[in-house]
This record gives sequence, C-alpha cells and structure tokens, in this order.
Amino acid sequence: MAKTDYRTIDEYHQAFPAVVQERLQSIRTIVHDVAPGAEEVISYQVPAFKTGKKFLVYYCAFAKHITLSSPWSAAFQEKFAKELEGLKVSKSAIQFPHSEPLPLALIKRMIQFRNKECAE
Repeated sequence: MAKTDYRTIDEYHQAFPAVVQERLQSIRTIVHDVAPGAEEVISYQVPAFKTGKKFLVYYCAFAKHITLSSPWSAAFQEKFAKELEGLKVSKSAIQFPHSEPLPLALIKRMIQFRNKECAE
C-alpha cells in the first residue's frame, strides 16, 4: 500500500487484493442502502461517509482485519456489546478479522443505529 493520497473510495479499495476489495465494497453498499444520501469522502486517508456535517462511519483495511470506526456513543456500545463479544473493540473502532465472514446483518444494524444518531 504505497499510495497514501487517496481522493476517492474507489482509489482506496483498489489498493487492496480482490478479496479485501469485496469486503470493503460490501460495507460501502450497506452504508448506501441504509443512508442513501450519505456523502462519500476520504478523511484521514480512509473511506468515510458524512450525513450533513456529521461523520456517519469510517472504514479501513489492514493485513488481518477491516476496521469500522466512529466515536461510538455509550448507547451504541451498550446496544451492541453482546453481539461484539469476541471482537477487538474500542471506544472508536471495531475490528472484523479477514479469517471470518463479515457479519453483514450486524454491520447493517450498526449503520442504521449510527444513521439515527446522526439525524438526531
């Protein structure tokens, strides 16, 4: 991953192997399904989505995982605590290992929750 001046999410995705690109694209698709008006941006050199002036979510890929990030609210952390057990989770990031299928239904519910928070 030599290039670090990404201008679009497509450019970011293309820096990774096809299997990782598919995983990244599935998150992108979920965001567009849940928040069709969300704006695609590159922030901190990773893909992000904005609704209005608020950041809905960021995501990025690493050698062994994909990270979904945002400053998770206490309500978010409480709501998804049980489902996120066994994953590496911090106040702002959740790691999904490449060795396991992405929990797409869970990711969709998390994006829906964040979208609601951003709208409030």
